[in-house]
Amino acid sequence: MKNSIVVIPTYNEKDSIQPLIEQIVGLGMQIKVLVVDDASPDGTGEAVEQLHAKYPEQVFCLHRLSKCGFASAYIDGFKKALSIPDIEYIFSMDADFSHNPSSLPMILESLNQYDMVVGSRYMNGTVSVVNWPIKRLILSRTANLYAKWVTGLRVSDCTSGFIGYKRRVLEKINLDKIVSDGYSFLIELKYRAQKAGFSLSEIPIIFEERRLGQSKMSKRIIFEALFVVWKIRIQNAEVRSQNTEYRMRKLCNL
Repeated sequence: MKNSIVVIPTYNEKDSIQPLIEQIVGLGMQIKVLVVDDASPDGTGEAVEQLHAKYPEQVFCLHRLSKCGFASAYIDGFKKALSIPDIEYIFSMDADFSHNPSSLPMILESLNQYDMVVGSRYMNGTVSVVNWPIKRLILSRTANLYAKWVTGLRVSDCTSGFIGYKRRVLEKINLDKIVSDGYSFLIELKYRAQKAGFSLSEIPIIFEERRLGQSKMSKRIIFEALFVVWKIRIQNAEVRSQNTEYRMRKLCNL
């Protein structure tokens, strides 16, 4: 996995980020870790720098000047990862241990067959979530079914952030054209990849509620995502219409 990198956005994750990175490095596969920290006041960025000193070839921190948002953190992280020539596989995951690093090798193995692989909480009609209150589980499951219905995504867990990408997927998507900000960003990534003709797949994971720190998820974020999926679909339809009109004009001028 020396040609792989994990991108992890952080804001006030000092308590969990060091043990998480140690566990990823402990996989013994030379995978790189890129933390994108939004100037966390709790010293998360400094904690990552301590590990950079310990693992200078594997652990890196991209320091941003302020809290600029979930989507922009990933976009900056992906762009940084793509600037590294030998990187072929890019992963995204949470900083709070809700995504178990032990699943990374399985996602990588699936990337031998698919362009984008999602670590899924909702495969084959089952739910693989630990320590969530029933109300949050119902809200999340309903939101995923709704997003799948609106967008036509061929994955069950549209809002999962535990994802593996082949390099060419993120190069093709055009990160500068992303319209989403919060967790709807995760839906848009999958939607754009599917519309671009890339193959998507899922592997089952066990999603565990964060062990340390405070969750940043809220009802507002989820309802915002439900609204944005229509924006994603409509924008994509407009782009397809423009492309079709351009091709027709080109044909008429032959």
